[in-house]
Amino acid sequence: MSDHHARLPEGGLSVEEVLAEVARDRVGDIDWRSGKAFSLVYNAADDDLERLQHAIADDFLHENALNPFAYATLLRMEQEIVEMAADLLGGPQHAGALTSGGTESIFCAVQTARDMGLERGIDSPVALVPSTAHPAFTKAGHYLRLEVRRVPVGTDGRADVGAMVDAIDTDTVLLVGSAPCYPYGVIDPIADLAAAASEHDLLCHVDACLGGWILPFWEALGEAVPPWDLSTPGVTSLSADLHKYAYAFKGASVILYNDRSMLKRQHFIFDDWPGGLYASATTAGTRPGPPIAGAWATLHHLGRDGLIAKTRVVRDTAHTMIGGLRTIGDLHTVHEPDMSVACFGSPTVDMNAVADVMDTRGWRLDRQPDGLHFMVSPGHAGHAEEWLGDLAFAFANHGEAKDVFAPYSGTA
Repeated sequence: MSDHHARLPEGGLSVEEVLAEVARDRVGDIDWRSGKAFSLVYNAADDDLERLQHAIADDFLHENALNPFAYATLLRMEQEIVEMAADLLGGPQHAGALTSGGTESIFCAVQTARDMGLERGIDSPVALVPSTAHPAFTKAGHYLRLEVRRVPVGTDGRADVGAMVDAIDTDTVLLVGSAPCYPYGVIDPIADLAAAASEHDLLCHVDACLGGWILPFWEALGEAVPPWDLSTPGVTSLSADLHKYAYAFKGASVILYNDRSMLKRQHFIFDDWPGGLYASATTAGTRPGPPIAGAWATLHHLGRDGLIAKTRVVRDTAHTMIGGLRTIGDLHTVHEPDMSVACFGSPTVDMNAVADVMDTRGWRLDRQPDGLHFMVSPGHAGHAEEWLGDLAFAFANHGEAKDVFAPYSGTA
C-alpha cells in the first residue's frame, strides 16, 4: 500500500488540470466502446441515444428526487417508468418503484418478505435461493438479519425445484428464481418454483435484473422463453434493471409486486422530527435526478421497436459467438444458455491461460471457476468473427501464455 495520502488541495485545481489528471488516470480503464469488453457496461452502440443521455443527465444533474413535490417532473418520469415496466412484465399498475440498481431492488423484495414473515410470527425468517442466485440476496440477508440458504442447482444449472421444496421449513418466507442467472444465462423453472411457493403460502421473487428488459423482446423474435414474469401464477415480486438491456445508464432498476399492499411495506414514513415529515419509497433518501430522467428518456427514445431491433442484434451476435466457440477444439458452454449470456470452458485446457492470451489481444472476458463468461451487447456486433479468430488462436497457444504473453499481470 502506498504511503501517499490524498489531501484537499490548498488552492484547488483549474478545470483543465482536473480533467487532465482524470485523463491520465483513465488510460488503464476498460474501453467499453471497443467492442472487446463483456461486462459492467451494456454498450448500445447508438450515438443518438448516447447524445440524448448526456444531454438529459446535464439537464437534471443537480435535481434531487427526495422531494417529489419540489421536482414533479422526476416524479412523473418515475411513475411512467414503473407503469411501462409493469405493462411489459405482467404486473398491476401502481405496485412498483424505481431503485438505484438491482441490489436495492433485491433488498426491497427481501425486506418485504422478512417483514411479512415477522408479522406472521416467524422470528427467524429464511429465504431459499438457488446456488446460482446473485450475491445481492446474501448481502441483503446480512444487512437485514434474514437467513439466506443457498440450495444446489440441477445438472442443467437451473434451480432444482424438488431440492428447494425439501429445504422449506416453518421459518421459510421466500423462494427465489432467476431469469436468467448471471453465471450461466439459464432461466430457472419459475412456474414450478412459483407454484411451490404458492402451495406452501410463501412469497416468490424473480430476479430478472439481467433479463427483464430483453426477454419480452427475445420472445417477440420467436425465441422460446418459459414463463418467468409477474403474469406467472405465484410470482409475487420481480426486479429488472434498466441499466442493463434497456440501455439506460447507471443506476436504474425497478422492483415490482403483484399487489400494491406489498409495495407499501417497503415505504418509510417518519413524522416525529423537528425537520418535518420524512418519507421515502425505497432505501435511498436523496436520489440523483439523472438516472431517473435518463431511464425515462431512453425508453421514450427507443420505444418497443427500438428495443426489439437491439434485441435482434444481440441475439444474432450471441448465436454467432456461441455457435462459433463450439467449433474450436473441445470448447463448450457449461450450460445451455437461454439468451445472450454464457459461460464456456474446456475439459482439457486451462481457461485462465486462454483468458491470458485473449487479454493480450484486448478482449476482457470475465473469469469464473468453471470457465470464461460473456454478456453480448449491440456493441459486440461486427466483432464476433474477430473474437472467434482470436479465441481459436488463444485456445491453440494457451500453453505459451505465461512466457510469450508476459505483459499480462492480473485478472480480467
